[in-house]
Amino acid sequence: MDKQPLNRIKVMLAERMITNKELAKMLGKDPATISKWVTNTSQPTLENLIEIARCLKCDMNDLVRLDNVVPVKPDE
Repeated sequence: MDKQPLNRIKVMLAERMITNKELAKMLGKDPATISKWVTNTSQPTLENLIEIARCLKCDMNDLVRLDNVVPVKPDE
């Protein structure tokens, strides 16, 4: 059975002791939406990631996993 990687939003919420419901209120979103984001059922838009980072007072890069990203070679 493969272990699913930790969701970075979930980790940042835990580190800051902020609940999904509290983040939902800060963002003006339904708590069910936040739940979907932290369980990887759906992904936030770029705009929402920016707002999440602002609310959690962190860098947006802290919220995304970059271990599976393939670098793009610049056009030559």
